[in-house]
Amino acid sequence: MEKKPKDVSNLASIKNNFFALKIAWSLTKSNVIHVLLLNILGYFEWVFFSTIFMRYIINALEKKMSFESIMVFILISGGAFALIGLYRSYVNNVTFTLNSTKIYEGLYLKLYKKARNVELSCFEDAEFYNKYTMAIDDAADKIAIVVNNVWGILVGIIATGVVFFSMYDIDKVAVLFVIFPIIGNFVFGGFMNKLELKRYKEGIPNERVFQYVNRVMYLAEYAKEMRLSKVYQLIKEKYNEALKRIVSIAGKYAPKLIVMEVLKVVFTFSIIFEGVLLYGAYRAMVVKSISLSEMAVLSSTMVSATWILIGLFNNIVEAMKNGLFVNNLRTFIEYKEVIPEDWDGDMPEPIISSIEFRNVSFSYKDGKYALKNLNFCITENSVAAVVGHNGAGKSTIIKLLFRLYDPTCGEILINGRNIKEYNLRAYRQLFAAAFQDYKILALSVKDNVLMGHKVENEDEAVIEALKKAGVYEKVETLPKGINTILTKEFDEDGAVLSGGQYQKIVVARAFVQNTPIKVFDEPSSALDPIAEYELYKSIMKESKNKTMIFISHRLSSVRNADRVFMFERGELIEQGTHEELMELNGSYADMYTKQAMNYLAVDKIEEGVAL
Repeated sequence: MEKKPKDVSNLASIKNNFFALKIAWSLTKSNVIHVLLLNILGYFEWVFFSTIFMRYIINALEKKMSFESIMVFILISGGAFALIGLYRSYVNNVTFTLNSTKIYEGLYLKLYKKARNVELSCFEDAEFYNKYTMAIDDAADKIAIVVNNVWGILVGIIATGVVFFSMYDIDKVAVLFVIFPIIGNFVFGGFMNKLELKRYKEGIPNERVFQYVNRVMYLAEYAKEMRLSKVYQLIKEKYNEALKRIVSIAGKYAPKLIVMEVLKVVFTFSIIFEGVLLYGAYRAMVVKSISLSEMAVLSSTMVSATWILIGLFNNIVEAMKNGLFVNNLRTFIEYKEVIPEDWDGDMPEPIISSIEFRNVSFSYKDGKYALKNLNFCITENSVAAVVGHNGAGKSTIIKLLFRLYDPTCGEILINGRNIKEYNLRAYRQLFAAAFQDYKILALSVKDNVLMGHKVENEDEAVIEALKKAGVYEKVETLPKGINTILTKEFDEDGAVLSGGQYQKIVVARAFVQNTPIKVFDEPSSALDPIAEYELYKSIMKESKNKTMIFISHRLSSVRNADRVFMFERGELIEQGTHEELMELNGSYADMYTKQAMNYLAVDKIEEGVAL
């Protein structure tokens, strides 16, 4: 997404409004039609009252028409207005209320689908979050406002033409007074809207701080740290700093906005109202070129014309302003993904004979290479260990393999074909993974294991996976077994487990899927040595007839791997079996030796097993 948002031209703002109207039409046509009818009826009331009703009544009084004929006209008019009011009340309280849910659901599903489809790098880009935040910020309400503004403009133009004709018919000079609300709304109102948009954009990063602090303060996962440390003060300072920036931003724009607001009010209201009354009084009382009844009609028509113009100009200015806001929505929805989730291509073969990195290098947006010229191959049904110190690039390799990113240069091959040639969703179905930076969802144990995947005999498959991961005994003690909700986010009876138990549930996610490739990213980081040993024993059993890749910086887990790849600062520095690398006496051997004392417990277990 663009790093520096550009100013939106008036033409682009108009296009954005029609883009929003198109979205609204696709979500609920009846709402769009009802808004159009309400605008037509609303302007009809103004035009009818000022140009028809008042003229009829005054002319009837001057011509001394019968009271009965005047009463009939008033009653018919009142009945028509009553029906209009009844329709307006029904639409506002019934139709719009029911349809608002459709708009909200449809729009946010569209936004969430887009967020689901963009590449992972977007979620690591602050500008993306700003765009996304502005796109979803009251998006449904903004769409409704845009629809009302667009119809208000189109119908208002017609109503203005009718009123202008009526004014011109009475006094040609009076029409010139409309210049002042034009200046007030378009010139000064335009400046105000641009200032408000700039203020809004500058405030978005601070709004993100407020949202983050709110999450920290109410989510259970932060509760312990809040109570057992002094981090609350740091969070409070962060909040206060954002608040100070918001106040500073408000102070920065306040003087200009105040001046623009005063000028807008003076030109839009004061001059035209007082000016027309003075002009009418002058024509009627000094020059005596019009009668008092004509002055009354002129004043009534001019007041209506003024409000119609004010409404029209407000709608135009609002449309321009909302066009600027909708630009964020449009930019986000029309963003062309680099690696879209619906990437099409060939279906991959179910049997994987090889995984190859060929001259692969990768850098994030900072330009620094996280991986440099990698060349290695993982063969069919083998166990490969990717090892190295923190920051060596191990997790980045997996992200590239999963096509969460594409290499900056080089290519990744599956069965000798570039992975870009495959249908992305089908390609990713080749993998089952357990990630180090896992997330437990506020769903049942079963759903946290399956993660939406379909398997045969779900309950039995989930139980078997939990047993392999070594956590089923704990799950069995929960109130509803595998149907127990995890976390207390939405369920007071939800289960809260230890970090190690959560990690085992995540490992069960990889066990439950029948895929040709399984990836374990630091699957034992929260486990003690004995539990780690038992887990890796299950992982090695699971590796039969499958390709297994696991990432670790704890080298006790890699001794039984068919191939060990040692990385350092994004480069592959050694590869071979555990024994070969120990004989090489290089970086791997040095790292293993330094960790050796931690493996004593595991060694004793293995000796006991051997006996």
